[in-house]
Amino acid sequence: MVALALNTNLSSLNAQRHLENNRSQLGSSINRISSGRIEGASDGVTELTLTENIRADVVALQQGSRNLNDGTALVKTAEGALNEISGILLRLRSIASQSANGTIDDVERISTDLEYQASLRELDRIVATTEFNGTFLLDGTLAASQPAADHNVLQLGVDSSSDNQFDLNNMLNLTNVGTASLGLSSSNITTQGDAFQALNALTTSIDDLIQARGRVGTTQIRIMHAFDNLKVQEENLTAAVSTIRDADFAEELTSLTKNQLLVQSGVAMVGQANLNPQAALILLEGV
Repeated sequence: MVALALNTNLSSLNAQRHLENNRSQLGSSINRISSGRIEGASDGVTELTLTENIRADVVALQQGSRNLNDGTALVKTAEGALNEISGILLRLRSIASQSANGTIDDVERISTDLEYQASLRELDRIVATTEFNGTFLLDGTLAASQPAADHNVLQLGVDSSSDNQFDLNNMLNLTNVGTASLGLSSSNITTQGDAFQALNALTTSIDDLIQARGRVGTTQIRIMHAFDNLKVQEENLTAAVSTIRDADFAEELTSLTKNQLLVQSGVAMVGQANLNPQAALILLEGV
């Protein structure tokens, strides 16, 4: 036989406690269904911790992709300038070869040398003005011989390890390609002998420039592959976050239905429990 109590209605208190718990679980179910994912640590501490770490990696990879885009723009700027310089050197060799020919006289050579000297000045102008966002590209700033602290480094991944960085100075090794560095600053073709010397210097300069352009090309290819790899990593990690954190709608709808029934039953039980003191009062009235 259950005793009737007036001062403390334990049945009502227990029913109210269960009702509040069920209401809280119902609210969580509604939040997960409406948002489609785990929202807070209370929904799953392990899942939240894991997915937050993964999301941090995704953000780092996204920034790494943007950094690679900047690096690509820098390298393409250098490639465009080197392509123009290559055209100038080829034209200079053509002029020097013409001047070295024995069928023309010194007067014609002096006239031809005017174009030769103008082209050398244009080459130096390109070297002096080619830059990307304040970084000069062809004056030796991107040479591997620069102090390590001055190297231009692309940050790719989630940490500062060498595997997650591209050192453009080491990869490009773009030494100064001005006329002084190429041995052409005092070059001229005013005599046949000078034209012979110019041809030798130009052949060496063209070979050096071909090697530089080769390094630029391989750097572009490596950046492209790294960019594609970062995108694949980003997609896979994003999918992992979705798998871990996104709500299972079938499971959540089942939980929602269950919690709705429990809340409705709890409300009814609280009302029933509150009738017990009233029954005791009715008994007392009959005394």
